[in-house]
Amino acid sequence: MKRNKIGFRLGFMILAAFVVVILSLGFTIDRMFTNFYNSEMRTEVDELTTHFTAMSQSPEMLSEETLLKFADFSNVSILFVSEQGEVLANSGPYEKSDRTFIKSKDLKLLFTGKSVKREHTDVNGERYFVAARPVLDTTGVNIKAAVYVLSSTRHMDESISAVRGVLILSGLGAFLLALGITWIIAKILSRPLLQMQVATRNIAAGHLETRLTIRRDDEIGILADSINHLATELQRYRDTRQEFFANISHDLRTPITYLEGYARVLKKGLYESEEEKDQYLGIIHEEAVRLQHLVDDLFDLAKMEEGKVSLSLEWIDLTEIADNVVQKIMLRACEKSLTLRTKINTHVALIYGDGLRMEQVLLNLLENAVRYTEKGSITLELDQNNTYVYLAVEDTGIGIPEDEIPYIFERFYRVEKSRSRQHGGTGLGLPIAKKLVELQGGELLVSSKLGQGTRFELRFVPGYPGD
Repeated sequence: MKRNKIGFRLGFMILAAFVVVILSLGFTIDRMFTNFYNSEMRTEVDELTTHFTAMSQSPEMLSEETLLKFADFSNVSILFVSEQGEVLANSGPYEKSDRTFIKSKDLKLLFTGKSVKREHTDVNGERYFVAARPVLDTTGVNIKAAVYVLSSTRHMDESISAVRGVLILSGLGAFLLALGITWIIAKILSRPLLQMQVATRNIAAGHLETRLTIRRDDEIGILADSINHLATELQRYRDTRQEFFANISHDLRTPITYLEGYARVLKKGLYESEEEKDQYLGIIHEEAVRLQHLVDDLFDLAKMEEGKVSLSLEWIDLTEIADNVVQKIMLRACEKSLTLRTKINTHVALIYGDGLRMEQVLLNLLENAVRYTEKGSITLELDQNNTYVYLAVEDTGIGIPEDEIPYIFERFYRVEKSRSRQHGGTGLGLPIAKKLVELQGGELLVSSKLGQGTRFELRFVPGYPGD
């Protein structure tokens, strides 16, 4: 079983975010408790110092017994120090031999009436909060000594260590919980991505009927819908292309068969009169023209696929082009007893385009109109309005099903699906026509009703393409 790399990466990122949050939160809580305990203890020592200083104003309060009572009650060490640094009295658990916290610069400050606060670490590595204040004599004017109060941080450090232990255990539990949640989230998030990976591989392998069943209203759902749409379009493209190749093979085989058969008849002299010979030559000519049109369409399509279509752009008169095309198509319309009507405004503006290509487009539209119209009329209209010049071909033919109209300009697409060849045609004309019109800065529109007819309309804005 392949490792779920997507799930692993998603899980790693989510877990990393959890870890960062947990560490940040743990550090913040640790700092908060540490600062709180430190602040509270400093305040307590300072208050005790103030209290002992007030009580030491009378001489009887300097007795060893009194200091011991204070020390036992407060769990602190108390020292009375002279201006020369001599300890006058002391009480409490503090090591008597360690007097390094008494500094001369602090004594100078104390005997000028100021107080001192500091931290001290003794020779055993134990930390203390130290607070000192001057003690006035009975007159309240002169400073007779300085009182030092030392409070060990051992209990505070033990409390902080206990809090840190709780934080570590809580963080570990939160990490394990986050690990489980991350695994579940990664599975949930990666499952549709893995499904898409499998689906796209199947589509790439040619299994175009593959579809995703993901139904969500977020970006994952949109991506799944896009993959399904892509598979549908590829499947339709493949089917229409296969049908196109089948049809084009038939279209090529038919004229080639006629050419080969009638050429053999003429070569071997298997005809009875000159009239019959001329008839066979006419068939050969018609099939050669048909084959030439087919080859030209294929050549144009190949050039369009490669983006190598070249145009000879100049100012052209659509009135002249419309007249030329009508003359070419009139005979075919008469052969089917169709009425060919023209509504041509001879004063339309010139457009900038390729005259030969424009004639090719219009001739293709009129040939389609004749091919798919059994009775009625075909109308060619040329006019303009305030916005554009338009050239329309409208017939009363079989029409196009409404659900197939969006696809008629696509490559390899044909409306008729059978091979009866009832109407003929290669199915290449409309995609080529639309591309040629767009290259000349115009647009080709279509409207149709099944059984009533079809209208194709070319629209051009007078001026240079792209203006």
